[in-house]
Amino acid sequence: MIGNLDLMTLQQIWWIICSVVGALFLFLTFVQGGQTLLWQVAGDEVERSLVINSLGRKWELTFTTLVLFGGALFAAFPKFYATSFGGAYWVWMLILFTFIVQAVSYEYRTKPGNLLGEKVYELFLFINGSVGILLIGAAVGTFFTGSNFTLNSLNQVVWTNALRGVEAAFSFFNLALGLFLVLNARTLGAMYLVNNIDFSEAPNLETRLRKACLQNFLYSLPFLLYVLVALLVIDGYGFDENGIVSMVSYKYMGNLLAMPVVLGMLLVGLILVIMGVLRTGLATSTKGIWFGGLGTVFVGLAIFFTAGFNNTAFYPSKVDLQSSLTIYNASSSHFTLTAMTYVAFMIPGVLAYVVYVWSQMDSKKIGMNDINDEKAY
Repeated sequence: MIGNLDLMTLQQIWWIICSVVGALFLFLTFVQGGQTLLWQVAGDEVERSLVINSLGRKWELTFTTLVLFGGALFAAFPKFYATSFGGAYWVWMLILFTFIVQAVSYEYRTKPGNLLGEKVYELFLFINGSVGILLIGAAVGTFFTGSNFTLNSLNQVVWTNALRGVEAAFSFFNLALGLFLVLNARTLGAMYLVNNIDFSEAPNLETRLRKACLQNFLYSLPFLLYVLVALLVIDGYGFDENGIVSMVSYKYMGNLLAMPVVLGMLLVGLILVIMGVLRTGLATSTKGIWFGGLGTVFVGLAIFFTAGFNNTAFYPSKVDLQSSLTIYNASSSHFTLTAMTYVAFMIPGVLAYVVYVWSQMDSKKIGMNDINDEKAY
């Protein structure tokens, strides 16, 4: 029975659940990546409309998953939510702003007489896919590099940097992770568009998308290699049985070696992404997105598990080690986590519904009839 599970087990279960949602979000950023490809791959208005209407059917999924990720963290680990969103609010406000302009762009881009014009709304989509994902990557990077906060005895947060979280983007590790996520999103975006568009009226668009998939993957490799090597050699934030946080040499390499399943996820995920790129960029397959998407989920899970498990502070403080947050000192109560776990039994049903709706939306590829429809984006 769930009610008989101890608090530590529930805390670990909810870190896994939050990690799954976060990893799914990374996969769904193919929408943002596709948006940044618009001006590169679309040669005329027809091709732009095909790209935007293909992505327009899925843009709500990315935003909804991001909100769900934040909501799950708020409910399961409220101290993290209060510390990060209450202290680093400028970076989260900027991220939220990029998603607001995305929603506005899809709604008003083709509306008659709109004040800004289609090009401005397409620029907003580019900002969402580049700046938004870059800042999210920088925020995730702080799980490993630390943030500038302290907590007092009442758990009141004091942020010690006036940039309020934006300073994370000036760390080379965080920046490299953010740029990798942007380029990976562009790679996934190209894979998805190849899978979803009927190119009978736009054969050159398919050629450019396949080329963009391969190019963006190659561009991402230096940033990926830097992040992986850095994780293996940097010191990390560990804690002992008394909850005392200290710097540990080669902490994250130790985590991967201590958790071979997580290391296996990382390696399998990278292999799947490469397979997706090869099937899309160097072959004629349209199924690359499923390899690349699943691979991205595995890599995302490995990142979150490495940051939170094996006695690791997942939200470390650079200015006061003992203010660092772990999945054990940042979680909700046993009662709250137990109640949430019962509710979580609905998740498989929700996922099944999403899969069903997805299959219905993608049962027919986007074609000329769709971009001329009165509901077109």
